[in-house]
Amino acid sequence: MTSLKSMARALVTAGLTLSVTLSVTALSVTAPSVTAPSLTGVAAADSRPDQGHRRGVLARGTFAPPATARDAFTYDQAAVPAGARAQVSAAYPANGRTIVTLVVHGLLPNHAYGAHAHVNACGATGAAAGGHFQRVPSTDPAAANPENEIWLDFTTDEHGDGVARAVQDWRFGSSRPGSVVVHEHHTSHGDPPPAGSAGPRLACLTVPF
Repeated sequence: MTSLKSMARALVTAGLTLSVTLSVTALSVTAPSVTAPSLTGVAAADSRPDQGHRRGVLARGTFAPPATARDAFTYDQAAVPAGARAQVSAAYPANGRTIVTLVVHGLLPNHAYGAHAHVNACGATGAAAGGHFQRVPSTDPAAANPENEIWLDFTTDEHGDGVARAVQDWRFGSSRPGSVVVHEHHTSHGDPPPAGSAGPRLACLTVPF
């Protein structure tokens, strides 16, 4: 009888030990699958190269005369008709560059336009946009170049549609442009002088870079 009781106790003890071992093993296997996603999410958020920069479509508008325009102004309807449209987008790839794209629809067909990022938002006159945005502001004429500024010259097709893209080897700091202005002709690189000139300001789209 004593030996039977001893065997019973041994079996019970073995069963309890096995149960505890299995439970601990199960916990050690399943625990990492709960914590891994949150760690991955934090790492991805911390490594984004474009924190603080708006990306994608920044602005789109339909050009209208100053009296009725809100964000897209035409100052010369013969060159930029009311009802023409523009869109500006930006991208910030991991290599530290800034890519700005301008798309237009409904302008004069087969025409070479100039366009640049300017320092201020648009207003009732073309002068409201201020001067060209420059990464390193300077009064030196040599600073008016496509590496220090954002030039977006384009030539429309037979439908009056066009696209331009500027790729800069830098990111915006605390100072950012406020608009994109469309000019009469392609931008001069200095011949004829002055560099950066592109004729009268025909239209303007306010862009919150």
